Amino acid sequence: MKLNPDCIRDALFNIESVVAPNRPYQFPKDAQELLKKYSSEEAFYHLEQCAYGGFLINFKRYAGPSCTIKDISPQGHKFLANIREDTVWNKTKAIAEKVGSKSLDVLIQISTGVITQIAKNKLGLP
Repeated sequence: MKLNPDCIRDALFNIESVVAPNRPYQFPKDAQELLKKYSSEEAFYHLEQCAYGGFLINFKRYAGPSCTIKDISPQGHKFLANIREDTVWNKTKAIAEKVGSKSLDVLIQISTGVITQIAKNKLGLP
C-alpha cells in the first residue's frame, strides 16, 4: 500500500484525542472519525507505519485489523506539533511532492525545515 501522509497525520490526531493516563487507544473502537475518511485496511496500515516510524508507544497488534496503543512517543509528538497547523502541513506536502518523496523521514525533515523557516521569519532572522 502506498503511504498516505494525510492518513498518518489524521491517525496521530485521532490517537492524541483519545489516549490519557490509563486509557490506551483501541483500534477500531476509537477510530470512528478516522474510519469516516479511510478504509479500515488503510487506517490500520498507517497506524502500523506510525509504530514502525517510532511515533507510537506500545503498539500491540491483535487478530485482524485490531490493536492497542499506549501513547504517542516524544518523536511522534514533535512531528505532530510541527504539522499541526494546516499552513505548515500544506507547505510540507507541497515540498515533499516537489522532492518526489513522501517517506516519514522526509516528511519529518521537511516539516522541521518549514517550522524553522517560519520561526526565523517571525524573528526577522535570515
